[in-house]
Amino acid sequence: MAKDVLTLAWSSMRRRHFAAAIKMLEGKAHIYEDNFEYYLTLGIACLYAGDIGSASSYFQRARRIRLTESRLLLAQAAIFLRRGEIDRALQYYTEIRENDPQNKTAKAALEFIRVHGDFDTICRWVDTGRIEMFYPPLGPNPDKIWSFTIPLIAFCLGIFVIFKFLPKNQNYDGPRANLSLLELTENEKASAKEKDLTTQSYKLILSDKEITKHYNNALTYFQNHRDNAVQVEINTILNSDAALSIKQKSQILAEKLEIPDFDSIRDVPSYQEVKNQTYLYLDCWVDWGGKVSNAITYEDGSYSCELLVGDEELTHYEGTVFVKFDTVPQLEGSKAVRILGQIDMMDSNFYLKGRAVYQSVH
Repeated sequence: MAKDVLTLAWSSMRRRHFAAAIKMLEGKAHIYEDNFEYYLTLGIACLYAGDIGSASSYFQRARRIRLTESRLLLAQAAIFLRRGEIDRALQYYTEIRENDPQNKTAKAALEFIRVHGDFDTICRWVDTGRIEMFYPPLGPNPDKIWSFTIPLIAFCLGIFVIFKFLPKNQNYDGPRANLSLLELTENEKASAKEKDLTTQSYKLILSDKEITKHYNNALTYFQNHRDNAVQVEINTILNSDAALSIKQKSQILAEKLEIPDFDSIRDVPSYQEVKNQTYLYLDCWVDWGGKVSNAITYEDGSYSCELLVGDEELTHYEGTVFVKFDTVPQLEGSKAVRILGQIDMMDSNFYLKGRAVYQSVH
């Protein structure tokens, strides 16, 4: 049975595909004119996508139709909270509590304002995306449910195999995760190099001891939450003459690395380091500052720009890097910016897959 666009849009939003939902909804504007659910849904999609101006406009249209709907009040309160307009946000949250006393989001927001409602903390929550916990809830992400369920089944099977077949003295009791299955065997340590070097060329030629050292460094860095350092060690191995089994274990370890935020990122390489040895820093995350130029917004809702990497006034200019976002970030083009992004390759040049931006409100 065919589904209406509002149902399809909510399905995309639950999967956090906000640009797709916005494009889908905007294409049906002529059908849903003066429809409360349409304006509310489109506004919520824009809010999560970071397009606060469009979100405010759609919420105002929805408010002309219905005044006291909790989801609408939550959305507008969140916008005021983002801006640091605490008094206005409190008015809306209080109204929600009067109309819907069991509303957990409004209760959490009021508690946040009571305990942490200073402007600096709000800025940090906006920067890291934690402010989204006060947006109208979207419900569980079905993709994440499956992505959790399948690894959980695999993990349980792995635990069974470990206790069933492996000697107890092989367990690796690390502070972050059990990596016993990824430890090198004695045979791998003794024969860490690829035996046949005639089949392909390698950027790095390493000894057995060097390969083992790089791999063990990766395991140690992982347990210390230094994921960029892990990635560099993995890239070293993947570009070397290491044995296939060691490269396969390195790739499995790479899948366990987490996406950082501005507060948690560590071991950030410089622009010059990435430029000089791009292959070593592929898939690493960077937090680079500078100024934005040549910004373009595409029809599919994605966005690209060039980041002039350097200090706030560009008195120390390091170079220019292309940046691509899936959705349009909230930026003031004339102000200095910090961009959190992942290093990737395109047309023989490195670029950043943008994830988050930060600009000082002062």
